[in-house]
Amino acid sequence: MERRTLATFQKQWPGKRFIVTSPNISFDDYPNKEISKDDVINIIVGDLQRIKIYAEKGFQVYQEIPEKVWDAYEQLIRMGYNKHLTNE
Repeated sequence: MERRTLATFQKQWPGKRFIVTSPNISFDDYPNKEISKDDVINIIVGDLQRIKIYAEKGFQVYQEIPEKVWDAYEQLIRMGYNKHLTNE
């Protein structure tokens, strides 16, 4: 979500300097009582989709998505990680 937040700030306020940060938590340590591993994966997949489509809509600056990352995104969707996707 940090990348999406920074991309939005950069689009809305060009030329300004921003620092967007969060705690350094490993993927294995991120799930907890409130959020399951499947929830984390669904959120990550939804964020990646938004990084792509929100830039296309002009809401965020463009960010290059490597082909192998997009391939993994598509594979995760095929595996059922689609609960946080937009309808676009």
